[in-house]
Amino acid sequence: MTLKELLNDWVSTINISSSNDSSILGLSLDSRDIIQGYVFIALAGSKQHGMAYIDQAISNGACAIIYDPAGIESTLVEQNSSQIPMIALDELAVKLGHIAARFYGKPSELMTVIGVTGTNGKTSCSQFLSQMLDDCGIVGTLGWGNWNNLQKTLNTTPDALEMQRILAELLKTNKKVVAMEVSSHGLDQGRINGVAFKGAIYTNISRDHLDYHGTMEAYLQAKLLLLNSPSLAFVVVNLDDQYSDRIITAIPENVAIWGFSVKGKTRSDCTCIKAENIVNTDDGIEFDLHCQDNKHKIKAPLYGDFNVENVVTVFTAMLAMGITESEAIKRLGFIRSITGRMERLGGKGTPLVFVDYAHTPDALDKVLFSAKKHCTQALWVVFGCGGDRDKGKRSQMGRIATQWADHVIITDDNPRYENALDIVNDILKGCKDIGNSTISRNVEVIQDRTLAIQSVLTRASAKDCIVVAGKGHEHYQEINGVRLNFSDSQVINDALTARTR
Repeated sequence: MTLKELLNDWVSTINISSSNDSSILGLSLDSRDIIQGYVFIALAGSKQHGMAYIDQAISNGACAIIYDPAGIESTLVEQNSSQIPMIALDELAVKLGHIAARFYGKPSELMTVIGVTGTNGKTSCSQFLSQMLDDCGIVGTLGWGNWNNLQKTLNTTPDALEMQRILAELLKTNKKVVAMEVSSHGLDQGRINGVAFKGAIYTNISRDHLDYHGTMEAYLQAKLLLLNSPSLAFVVVNLDDQYSDRIITAIPENVAIWGFSVKGKTRSDCTCIKAENIVNTDDGIEFDLHCQDNKHKIKAPLYGDFNVENVVTVFTAMLAMGITESEAIKRLGFIRSITGRMERLGGKGTPLVFVDYAHTPDALDKVLFSAKKHCTQALWVVFGCGGDRDKGKRSQMGRIATQWADHVIITDDNPRYENALDIVNDILKGCKDIGNSTISRNVEVIQDRTLAIQSVLTRASAKDCIVVAGKGHEHYQEINGVRLNFSDSQVINDALTARTR
């Protein structure tokens, strides 16, 4: 593909001689990754413009530079002595996904791409779909590839250029379906532009990322951008969610609507699937699944009422994709638990421990509510909040922890560049008994996360239940810009081993 072919539709005339319009071998946003024959794409970043690195890109062999003219002086381009093409493109970040899709052969149009968005449940639902669907790849928080063999991604939703490269790689490995987590950041920043979505799943909408979006309305509007995909054929909506009416109202008329509920809710304008009679057992969850006039008894080795929602979500999505009811029921039997998502450790003579990524008020509420059902004695919770993120949710999470747990241990999460004690104090503002202005007596602070977990595993009885929340699958703790090796699961397993010696 030549530069003229790549940019046709976005640039009306390109002054490029035939000798300069050679085949493009690759695209990159990072000047360090440029090699001979690559095009360097210079975006207007929040902190620095990509044009600051054109000298390195040219030195490494860039055959052309496509740049956003916003925020740079014209002299920076005029003074460049290189003979390679320099193409200015307004709103380049918005157009990048479409440009990248063209370069990689529009891979998403050759697969069935299902976008999974919402505050909680995106990872679980995308993982479950990949477990149950033939030749289904994943792009999300845990990485991309096969559900049991993932390569790391920097963000839940990769940048627009990386997204198209990943989709092209999945197509090369004969993936027919892709279950993609779609974050509010990814939607707002145009990272999924150029992706042809066949289906969209809305798990739930609750408070998260207000440090970025500012308001819940702005957060919701970002989520609704997924509905703008012209290739969309169906949308799956959680009817129990407080924003379900807003979501359904925004769905285009020619798109099929599927709804699901664990609270008996139905609507006349969509096909509805319901779950009821939920039972939590030592082996997982059991419930009745109602589909049309049929009822099915479902058992899954998963824990927590919210996982009933996740199972019903993916079942509904399978029906929306055209899989028969009987086949979809059969495939539910393939579901397996996911690392860091209500992951069960301990039990059988030691306390039952759940590790979960819950880092929002709604997620923590659901996890503790579910864990309480497995407790025969006391419920413990160990959690903190991330630094440089939404501060308003911290006291809410403190209140929720105090409401559900018999013992609350506030610890460090990922403080990042923020003072860890300030984060703890924000959480403690919500850790008060009803009608009392003092901190609840069942709350203590152990900032060292390892010591916090070890302390609880030492003190808890064999019949107690412990929730370690906030980090889930993460294998690091970020402090002052440094990522230190750390795993909740590893610390728990080591403490359980020491306890049984």
